Order: sequence, then structure tokens, then C-alpha cells
Amino acid sequence: MTLLAQNLLDAETKAHEHEDQHQSQLRLWLRLLSFSALVESQIRRRLREDFGTTLPRFDLMAQLERAHDGMTLNELSKRMMVTNGNVTGLVERLVAEGLVERRPAPRDRRAQFVRLTPLGRGVFQHMAGAHARWLSVLLRGLEEKEIEIMMALLGKAKLFARGALARGELEIP
Repeated sequence: MTLLAQNLLDAETKAHEHEDQHQSQLRLWLRLLSFSALVESQIRRRLREDFGTTLPRFDLMAQLERAHDGMTLNELSKRMMVTNGNVTGLVERLVAEGLVERRPAPRDRRAQFVRLTPLGRGVFQHMAGAHARWLSVLLRGLEEKEIEIMMALLGKAKLFARGALARGELEIP
């Protein structure tokens, strides 16, 4: 377990020990954060050990796998929620390895259009299969109905959070 995951788990435990001093929302956020950190650290470790790759590279390839015709670097950065510079660096390394191809966008020659090569698609599918197996093991204790309930509740929470942000409720008056 990474130090970050351990620290988050400790924070969650401390919040739970003093429930009277903490709101249920804080405990929920810490639980989500500690779970996410635990899973992410294991996924990162396995990608590095089994495939010699990183989670950002895997994520970029996953985005391109979903867009068979490819997409612009700008679209990639928006979907991945990172800067164009981060995406450009990742794409350059994947191009050098023959996993991604880059060309000018059809409608805007200034924009770069990228997509997986056949080699890249094969490599990604191999990694994606392992990724799915790892998640299956990590989430094995949940029944399908429980996963559906959690998905619905997290979707509801995300909707309300986006609404609060759109209304500017976090802004300091």
C-alpha cells in the first residue's frame, strides 16, 4: 500500500473514531478517497510491473480505444482532464513506440489528430483484459445489485455536486 493510501486510510479511521466530531459527509468522502487510493495504487503497480507502463499511458490508450477513428489532442486532454502539454508528451512517446499515429486534423490542419495503430490496439486490449481482471478481484466482495446501488448513489451525488458548483455555492461571498 502506498504512503498516500495508508495516510488516507488512517484519516478515515480517525474520523470514524470520533464520529461525534465529524459530519457523515466527511466520513463518506474519506471512505471514497481511501478506497480510490487503494485501488489506484494497485492498478498503477500492476501496470508498471506487468506491462512496464503507467496509468496515464493506459488512460490515454483507453480513450483512443473508444474513439476508433481517433480524436484531436485537445479532445484527449479534455477527456483525460489534463493539460495539452501532458497529452502531447504522452502521445509523442506512444508514437515513437508505434502504438499511436498522429496526423493533421481533417478540418483544421493546425490541430493534431491521433489514433491507436493496429499494434497499439492489440497492446491495449491485452492490458485492458488484465485491468478488468484486477478490478474483478478488488471488487469481488460486492454483488451485482450492490454495485448498481452504489453506481446510482454516486451518480446522484455527482449530479448534486455539479449543481452546487454551477450555482457557485462554494464561492466565498
